[in-house]
Amino acid sequence: MKLPFNKKEKQAQLKKEKKVKVRTVGKRKKSVLFLWILLISSLAFGIYKNFTAIDQHTVHEREVVENHIVDTSAIESFTRNFVKDYYTWENESEALEDRTEKLQAYLTEELQSLNTEMVREDIPTSSSVQNINIWSVTEETENTFSVVYTVKQKITEDKDSSFTNATYRIVLYQDEQGNLIITQNPTLWKNPNKSDFTPKQVESDGTVENETAEEVIQFLETFFSSYPTATEQELAYYVKNNALPAIQKDYTFSELMNPVFQEQDNQIKVWVIAKYLDETTKAVQLSHYELTLEKNTNWMIIE
Repeated sequence: MKLPFNKKEKQAQLKKEKKVKVRTVGKRKKSVLFLWILLISSLAFGIYKNFTAIDQHTVHEREVVENHIVDTSAIESFTRNFVKDYYTWENESEALEDRTEKLQAYLTEELQSLNTEMVREDIPTSSSVQNINIWSVTEETENTFSVVYTVKQKITEDKDSSFTNATYRIVLYQDEQGNLIITQNPTLWKNPNKSDFTPKQVESDGTVENETAEEVIQFLETFFSSYPTATEQELAYYVKNNALPAIQKDYTFSELMNPVFQEQDNQIKVWVIAKYLDETTKAVQLSHYELTLEKNTNWMIIE
């Protein structure tokens, strides 16, 4: 015979039946544990790299070309003196010997021997230098320079005289003390000619109104009338930043020619020719000017 449950046993049984078994998912699974280890390792590695990494920058290499300024004054003076002595001779033995002795101050021993054939003892002409033009001084290698020049000679034979021009190139060596010597003989060279370059003509672009252009013309006519004889203090009424120098010349202003106007950044750019009469030579002087003007209270030339 089954004995009935007492009240307490019955309540305990009901509580046990109601209790649901819950399974915990993920906390102890190996895959989740692996992911946690990977995350922590990544974070640690990032912190390590942050403290130990060497800054890397992209390096852009560029070639810096330094301007090597050479004082060519000594080379030019040396060349002028050489040209004068080299191209001057007389058809007299004493004068020829004097010329040969002078050339020793310029030429290597090899060139001295070479040039004994240039002017013979029986030469029928005499020569004097009328003009020397030095066109270029070029540094060929370290301490070695080439010079291109033109010499004008007056050639006399008996009672007849004529003039001749020729262009030559010589090579010189300059030592650390600045001493010079010619290492290559005068060699015929090309004479510099007129270039075929034509500059682009500037034109008014319509950005300056007629009224403004008339104001500028009146200002410039007033300025150029007084400009030739104006002192620096007087120029200060018209010019800023020493844009134009005082010239102190006896010129009489005549007119402005071919003015061209353009407005740029609230300033007026002017290209103009000022026509003057030179009272000393009585010739007409045409001077080109490229000016920048601005107006606060009055017009001023600022460049």
